[in-house]
Amino acid sequence: MSRISRCFAQLKLDGKTALIPYITAGDPEPWVTVPMLHAFVEAGANLLELGVPFSDPMSDGPAIQKACERALKNEVSIQKVIEMVAQFREKDKITPVILMGYANPLEAMGYEQFAEQAEKAGVDGVLTSDMPLEESDDFLTIMDKHGIDTIFLVAPTTTKARMMTIAKKAKGFIYYVSLKGVTGSASIDVSELGEKLDILREHTELPIGVGFGIKDGNSAALVSEVADGVVVGSTLVNCIAEHEKTPELLPTIVAELVEDMRLAIDIKDVKK
Repeated sequence: MSRISRCFAQLKLDGKTALIPYITAGDPEPWVTVPMLHAFVEAGANLLELGVPFSDPMSDGPAIQKACERALKNEVSIQKVIEMVAQFREKDKITPVILMGYANPLEAMGYEQFAEQAEKAGVDGVLTSDMPLEESDDFLTIMDKHGIDTIFLVAPTTTKARMMTIAKKAKGFIYYVSLKGVTGSASIDVSELGEKLDILREHTELPIGVGFGIKDGNSAALVSEVADGVVVGSTLVNCIAEHEKTPELLPTIVAELVEDMRLAIDIKDVKK
């Protein structure tokens, strides 16, 4: 059983919803990424998503696009992201870490080389938002060989037939995109979201994490009513942008946001 599967299994036993924060590696400075990851865990995060900077993050809204620009100015490559995970693992052997990004950097590095180094560093999962499902078999085979869970996105527009195919290939958990559009947009209709997740659960027993549109403790708590995991990204990335001139303060500042969300989710979980 992978670290991701163990984490979700334990949370289910405890009656809790996973909290999964996202940041872009190397934003605003490379040296502050690992301290922020540790701060998230201390604040109650259960899994971590670490964005791999890319020059054309087409699935992401302005906040994460700008975060990628800042990280790329810092010359943060996929190799450096893997090194950050290895540094995080020096102190934390338990919390699952998922790399989230786009296929091009992985292709440039080579899937086999990436998987070997990622496994050695302690990467648990990978989500490539532009990986064509129909062309993913070789990638999946290599990731499986190195014990890395491959996580797929499901959108509100995904057909039932495609859901079934994704469910067969996905490992770890499925990331459900709660809104049409890019990250950081609009607001969530929890009733409609619950109906969509019920349909998805007809095709998979994997946990379902929900992201896009989660801005604060209230929206995180609402999503926790219907999801196994709550993914928060743009709100944290916006906070980082606001404090980019004082990066030494960021671990404390972002931890406070995560603590608020953890508390709101926990209160909701108790009432389930």
